[in-house]
Amino acid sequence: QLQVAESGGDLVQPGGSLRLSCVGSGFPFHHYAIGWFRQAPGKEREGVSSISGSAMSSVYAESVKGRFTISRDNAKNTAYLQMDSLKPEDTGVYYCAADSRRPGYFSGSLMESEYHSWGQGTHVTVSS
Repeated sequence: QLQVAESGGDLVQPGGSLRLSCVGSGFPFHHYAIGWFRQAPGKEREGVSSISGSAMSSVYAESVKGRFTISRDNAKNTAYLQMDSLKPEDTGVYYCAADSRRPGYFSGSLMESEYHSWGQGTHVTVSS
């Protein structure tokens, strides 16, 4: 069964850093793009970043460019989201998702509809 699971969420002060992990199981992890999304309290879920299966390509939302870095280690079936210079507006539940219907394809999209296998989320709170 294809699954992804996030971890690494925590309470961090503004300006701090955090690294989220997304572990995949039940599928050939390296074949599929992985996206990170977040949902702030009272707001709709939004795309944050995405990376191709080969890790050769990635995209970022404008709001996180220069602060967040996406990466993956296919040998560990794990994708990461390194978050630096965190702001209170980065608070929310962070989800990873796999584009599990299109092996070897990277759309570069941050739209939810492009991703079909979702984790349960991990909470990130940026507050002093």
